[in-house]
Amino acid sequence: MIPDFQTLMLPLLKSISDGKIHSTQEAVTSLAKEFKLTDDELNEWLPSKKQKTFHNRVHWAKAHLKMAAVVDNVSRGMFQITERGRKILKENPAKINLRYLTDKFPDFKNSIEGVKNKEGVGQAVSDEIRIIDIIKETPEEQIETGYKQIRQALEQELLSKLKSVHPAFFEKIVVELLVKMGYGGSIAEAGRATRYSNDEGIDGVIKEDKLGLDVIYIQAKRWEGVVGRPELHKFVGALAGQGAKKGIFITTSYFSKEASEYVPRNETKIVLIDGAMLAQYMIDYNLGVSIQSTYEIKKIDSDYFEED
Repeated sequence: MIPDFQTLMLPLLKSISDGKIHSTQEAVTSLAKEFKLTDDELNEWLPSKKQKTFHNRVHWAKAHLKMAAVVDNVSRGMFQITERGRKILKENPAKINLRYLTDKFPDFKNSIEGVKNKEGVGQAVSDEIRIIDIIKETPEEQIETGYKQIRQALEQELLSKLKSVHPAFFEKIVVELLVKMGYGGSIAEAGRATRYSNDEGIDGVIKEDKLGLDVIYIQAKRWEGVVGRPELHKFVGALAGQGAKKGIFITTSYFSKEASEYVPRNETKIVLIDGAMLAQYMIDYNLGVSIQSTYEIKKIDSDYFEED
């Protein structure tokens, strides 16, 4: 298990106790070995895919130690222990965490209070201290956890809307989504294509690419119950009746395990999109949703501060 950033603080400080200048990558390598992390754990990424989870937690362990003047940055990516840090290690604490740093160093506590005041938050710093012991996630992880919760709620709301719209409007949504994903050429062309037929279990056909070198047959249904394997058999049969090799089965419901594992024996290839995936695609391609807020996360431009 990847340790949280507070757990990493004391081991990180101990790893640079020799007083030499160390790089962040050295710290990552040393701590990974100490905590016996597996390759899978070391290669785990934050949901944003911008940084690896363990590296991010080491970074924030170091950042809080720096804020408490326990370590000091020497140059880009290089840091070393301070006299304050050496004194801490001589005291041999059982652990170093946000509570420890807050109780021991008024300047660390004031730095938190300064941030709160700068943001115009009226709560006293004691409110921050009361929850400080249970903080496990780094700031990026907290942001991404909140983002995931907001997105999951939006997905559920979208799915509820999709289940309540008129069947014709649902087919229109499917067309717009596929066009946004790069299929069907224009909306007008795709709209005409999906009115191709309404028999044998096929709701329409759309171009695979803008040039129309191949076509994909579609079944789009606002199902309530689980979609089982027999329904896929019917769809594959309908494709065979049209001489088609490719199909997309879209539903607002979900597929049974047997249906999800079904692979036609012939050359026919079908893609299954359930309600959850449909809602996710709509969010990813900005269909039926709008941007409410945008936040920019910035970092120091180290090159700017390089002196000639």
